[in-house]
This record gives sequence, structure tokens and C-alpha cells, in this order.
Amino acid sequence: MIVKMKKVTLLTDAKDQQSALLRLRQVGVLHPHIVERPSSDEIQQTESMIEKLDKALSLLTLESKPESKSVKKDADTVVATILEMAEQKEHLTAEMEKLLEKQRWFERWGKVSFATLQELAAAQVFCRFYQASKNEFEAIEDKSMIQVIHAGQNLVSFIQISRVPDEQLDFRQDPIPEIEYKKLLAELAELEKSIDGIDQRLGDLSAAQEVLLARRQELQKTLQFNTVAASMTGIENIAFLQGYCPEESISAIEKLAAEQGLGFVVEGPDRPEEVPTLLRNPRWVRIIQPLFSFMGTLPGYAELDVSFIFLAFFSLFFAMLVGDAGYGLIFLAATFWLSRKKKTAPREFFRLMYLLSFGTIVWGVLSGNYFGSEQLSQLPFLRSLVIEGIYSFSDVNQDTVMRLTFIIGTLHLSVGHLLAAFKKINSLTALAELGWIAVLWAVFFVANNLILGKEIPQMTTVLFILGAALIGIFANFQKNIFKGILTSVANLPLSVINSFSDIVSYIRLFAVGMSTVIVASNFNQMASGSGESSIIGTILSVLILLLGHSLNITLAMMSVLVHGVRLNMLEFSSHVGMQWTGKKYEPFKE
Repeated sequence: MIVKMKKVTLLTDAKDQQSALLRLRQVGVLHPHIVERPSSDEIQQTESMIEKLDKALSLLTLESKPESKSVKKDADTVVATILEMAEQKEHLTAEMEKLLEKQRWFERWGKVSFATLQELAAAQVFCRFYQASKNEFEAIEDKSMIQVIHAGQNLVSFIQISRVPDEQLDFRQDPIPEIEYKKLLAELAELEKSIDGIDQRLGDLSAAQEVLLARRQELQKTLQFNTVAASMTGIENIAFLQGYCPEESISAIEKLAAEQGLGFVVEGPDRPEEVPTLLRNPRWVRIIQPLFSFMGTLPGYAELDVSFIFLAFFSLFFAMLVGDAGYGLIFLAATFWLSRKKKTAPREFFRLMYLLSFGTIVWGVLSGNYFGSEQLSQLPFLRSLVIEGIYSFSDVNQDTVMRLTFIIGTLHLSVGHLLAAFKKINSLTALAELGWIAVLWAVFFVANNLILGKEIPQMTTVLFILGAALIGIFANFQKNIFKGILTSVANLPLSVINSFSDIVSYIRLFAVGMSTVIVASNFNQMASGSGESSIIGTILSVLILLLGHSLNITLAMMSVLVHGVRLNMLEFSSHVGMQWTGKKYEPFKE
């Protein structure tokens, strides 16, 4: 459910602005409406401090370490220390890369002494290092003063020895670094030691993460306060702030106004696109919230909360796309282990995974799929639990499962239009949504005929005519009824084609689910073919099973994100009229 909001305007004497904001932050129910983010020296300074702190945190290891005496308690000092060490490490790393490039030269040419070459040059013996293609090298006429160091398939490395200081060949030179090899190794070792020392000190400072996170939270509050204060508009000596507050929390605003002597105006939102969204659902529906947070999606204030529908159908899609009771048991065990290990983590994610795991197990049992093994599915007890029409290892059931996906798709989209009709309950345009439900089921019968060869029932024509009439008359209902009908009829053909495409797109539930079974079955066959009566064969079989099923599980999870989410976010949402344009309700609070 999307919580009802009220638009609130607070007015205060300019000299009392600071104290009023401090008290408002204590109440913590108003979401400030800031049209244009203000800029000030304080805001920029705070933002800069947060940016530095975030960079410092990113440089620390994630694992918590016992607190060390070397860790300073002052967060700003710790941040400065971390950033200074990071800068030192960056400089040392750049120096090391230069030395490593020189080391690669010695790997190409050998441990040549720069000092010796200098002595030879003083004695009028000059050595130059070249690299050329094999064809270019073969074209050299006089090779009497050339020593080949390395001849590869395409590249030749060679030295030219000359008595003339300016004598050069027309090839790319590879000059020797001006350092002795032993000194190079010593400098590399020293740099590596210094970098390791910095890494060790950064590791020790990881114990200060909690201090840094607390400081970040403090700075974030300061930034929010300064931003809200700077955004308050003033007329002479009066300052005012506008924002949005949940309807049930208006009494807290009224109490604040009475205590602080503030003026206030409470009214209904006049621009729904500016209103933040606050979702409040039962605990068993809130388990879908981690998925919404992962995708960064939120319904707009004027849109519908489809959390329950999303949860119900996403659970079904997950079960069908993965479709393996064995995988479901793995998900269940992993969720149980992780929930025990991460006891302080939010519980919604684990509850969602429990639901998805159980759903996958149920679908896998009903379809007889256990790690893609037909032999397991034929065990008497497990076979008795199978619904024949969706049995995974039957070649005659594909049409039944495809038809089932069309039914699920049509039902899913019909629920979307029912929700849209409910939203428009006070308008005649709601009848057009009911018309779309009739058209969807007519399109369903047509899809069954075109793709599965099923006979089109006589009621299909009635459904289409009835639906088209309701859409044509009421989709763009207006005073000029004929203009509205013409607009609706003009858009109808393309919309019907899109509906056909949307329903057929649910066939991906069958296709991806079947591919999961096939991939698992193929890996099982590969493993059984390698399982000869030898230790090596057994080990190879186990490795194939582990790697193969791990890969299949990964692909199945990717398909859930690609297909399971898509059917809700695109096909379903387009029929509801959802655009997911919401912005999160973030009250001004301590």
C-alpha cells in the first residue's frame, strides 16, 4: 500500500529558523521538497569531506579486525592518514611499474651491464640493440657486425657492434636502461617492501571502519541539515519550508507548530510527480522489497503498489525458470546457512529466498525434475507425485506446458488491467480496461491456434467484438465522443498486436525451464561416460557434476533476472500503466 501524503508548508521567524529546523529534525516526519539543490561553502565543504571519507573506506579491507593501539580514534585524522598512504602507494606503484619495465628489458636481452657498455663506448666500441621482423632482418646485406640474441617466429632481437659512434640501422632501437641489474632488483625489493608496509598499515586501520561509518553518518546529517536550511525561502523576516508528510503523522507537525509558534498549511498534493513514495505492506508482502531495492525501482505516488502481485507471479516465474527440486534444496540449505551466519542482516531477503526455494522444490517435484536426472524421477514415490501434463522428461508434454505459460501470461496481464480498472473506478475509462481483458483472452485463443494448432472456440469472436467496443468507446472518453472513438480505434490494431506479442513472450518460461533440464541432463551423461572403474574416472565424474550443475544454477539465476523480472517490469507493467517513477520517502530526521 502506498501511504497517503499531505503537502505541508511551515513558516517561522527568520531568527528562529535554526531552532525550528533542529526541532523538526527531531520529529522526523517531513520529507523536504527541494526544487533546486542549494550551494554554499558549508555544503561544498561537507560534501568534500564525505567524498574523502568514502574514498578512505573504499581503500580499507571489508573484514573486521581487532582494534589496534595504532588506530587513532579521530575519524578525520584517520581519513587523512589513509588518503596520504594511498597517495604514497600510488606513487610507489608508478615507480615500481617503471622498474618492472626495465626488468622486462633484461628478460629480453639478458643481464647486460650498463657500466660495461659505457666502458666499451669509451674504447670506441658501440653496441646498439634492435628488434625487427624476420623478413626485415633477412634483408640486411652485411651481418658481419651483428649478433642475434633471440630469433622468434616473427621477431628477431639482435645487437649491432660498430666502431663508428653515429652508425645506425633503420630499425626500432631498444636501448638499455641506465641501471645495473643487481641495483634494479634491490630497488624493486625495496619498493615492494614499502608497498607491503603501507598495505599492512591500511589493514590495521580497517579496525577504524565503525568510527569512519559513524563519522559519515554524522556528516550526512550535517549535509542534510545545511541543505534544508539553505533551501528555505524567505520573504522579509519570514522563512518557510515545504515538504510532504504521511497523513497519519500530521498530528506531529501540528504539535510541533504549537510548541515552536510556527505557522503551517496542510493541503493535498497538487503535483503527484513531486510526492515521495512510502510503501507500507504486511510483513509477508515486504519480502519482495530486497528485489525492488536491487533493481532500484519504486512506484510513483500516483501509481499502484503491485508488491503482492509482483511477489506472487515472480515466485511462480522463479520456480518455472529454475524448475529443479534439487536446485531448490540447494537454495534452501544455502539460505538457512547464510541466515544463521548473518544474524544481524535484514530478514526480508532470507524470507524471500525461503519462499523462492520452496516454490522451486514444489515445481520440481510436480514436474519430476531432480538435478536433471530421469532415473531419480522414476523412483516409485517421486513418480507418484508427478503431474503427467508437466513431466519434464516426456516428449508429448511440451504443448501442454506452452499452453500453461500462455494461460499464466494472459491471467497475469488480465490482473494488470483489473488493477488499472480499479484505479480508474470513478471514471468510465475503467470500462476500457475490462474491454482489454476480453481482448486478451480472445488473443489467447488465437495464439493457441497459431502456435499450438488448437481450435479457436466460437466465443473468441464475441470476446473480441465486446472488448473492442468497450475500448473504442471508453478508452479516450471525452465530450466529443466521436473524436475519442476514432482515436481509440486508430490505436487498437497496434495495441492488439502488442498484446499478442506480450502473451507469446511468456513462452520463455517453458523454453528456459526446459533448457535448464537439458543442460543438467547433458552434464549427467557426460559424468556417467567418464565414470570408468578407476579413481581418476570417478574424480573426473565428480568434477563434471560439480562444475556442470554450478554453471547450470548460475545460468538459471541469470535467466530469473533477465526473464522473470522482465515479465513483471515490462509486459505486466505496461498493461497496468506502471512507469516506476517513484522517489523514496526520506524524512528530515536525526
